[in-house]
Amino acid sequence: MVVVMVSLGSGCSFYNRVMARKNLVDGAKAYKDRKFPEAEERFRYAASLDPEGETLEGRTAQLSLARTLHSEYIGNRSDKEKAQAAIDAYKVSLPQYLKDLKETEAAYNANPASEDAQKMYFNSLSSVNSTASAIASLYDNIQQPEKAQAWLEQVAKDQSYPPTARARALSALAAKQNTCANDIADTPNTKKTATVDGKQVYQYVKPADAAQFTKLQQCTTDGMALIDQAMALEPQSVKNAASLKPDTMSDVDLALTSEVLKIFQSVRSYKASLINQQVRIAEMNGDNAGRDKLKAEYETAKTALNDLGDMVQKIDDVIQARAAAKEAAEAANAANANGTANANK
Repeated sequence: MVVVMVSLGSGCSFYNRVMARKNLVDGAKAYKDRKFPEAEERFRYAASLDPEGETLEGRTAQLSLARTLHSEYIGNRSDKEKAQAAIDAYKVSLPQYLKDLKETEAAYNANPASEDAQKMYFNSLSSVNSTASAIASLYDNIQQPEKAQAWLEQVAKDQSYPPTARARALSALAAKQNTCANDIADTPNTKKTATVDGKQVYQYVKPADAAQFTKLQQCTTDGMALIDQAMALEPQSVKNAASLKPDTMSDVDLALTSEVLKIFQSVRSYKASLINQQVRIAEMNGDNAGRDKLKAEYETAKTALNDLGDMVQKIDDVIQARAAAKEAAEAANAANANGTANANK
C-alpha cells in the first residue's frame, strides 16, 4: 500500500501527512516527558515533509521544532547556538502562520459563531503573537538588544502582522523607554518624602545632572509616542469589553477574547506608567498646573486599565472554574468506572 501511495502524487502527499502526524504525536510525548533531543528529531523530520508549511501538520511541526529548540536553550542558557537555531526556526514558521492567519481570519469573520472557525483563528493568531514575541525575547536573552529592538520595530511597522502582534511589539518597545525614564526619575536623589496637609507624599526634583533630565524627557516622549501607536490599534472589541458576559461564552471564545484583551491590558498599563512619568517631569519643572492636569489623565488611564483588568480576571475565573469542573467530572467518571469494574469481579 505504501508503494502505491508513493507512486501517486496525491498519495505521496497523504503519506507525508500521515507520517508527519505520527512524528508530531511522538514528538509531543517526548516534549511532555522533557526528552527534548528526541522531540527535536521528531519535529524536524515532520517539518521536512512539508518545508513550505502548506499543511496544518507542516506548520505545527515547524513551530513545535522552534519551541523545542527554545526549551533546550532555556535548559542550558550558555548554549547560544541553540537560541539562534530557535530564532531561525521561528522565522521559518512565521510566514507560514501569517498566511494561515489570513485564511482563518476570513473564515472567522464570515462565521464568527462557529466554534471550529474560532478555534482555527485562535490557534493561528496566538501562534503569530507568541512567535513574534519569542524572537525578541531570545535576542535579549543572548545579549543582542540591538537585534531585539530592530525585530520589534520591524513587526510594529509591518501591516501583514495582526494588530495584536504589532501592539505587543510597540508595547515592548515602550516598556524599554518607560524603564529608561523610571531608572532616572525613581531614585533617592529625585524622589523626596515631604509632608503635605499632614500626609506623607513624594515630591520629585530634577536630577543634578542636566543630561540625565534631558534623557528622562526624551525616554518619556519616545515611550509615549510608541504607546499611542499601540493604543491606536486597540479594536472595538476591547473598547467594548465591559459588555462581555464570560459565563455565556464558549471555551474557545473565552480563550480568543483573553488573548486579545491581555495584550491591550499591557498596552494600557504602559500608557498609565508613561503618563505618570510626565507627571513627575511636570513637577520637576515646577509646572503645578500641568502636573495636576496630567494627574487627572493618569487617573483616567488607570481606571481604563483597571476596568479591562477586571474583565480579564472574570474571564480567567470562568476558564479556571470550567477546567476544575471538567477535572472533577473526569475523576468522578473514573471512580464510577473503577467501582463498576470491581463490582463485576
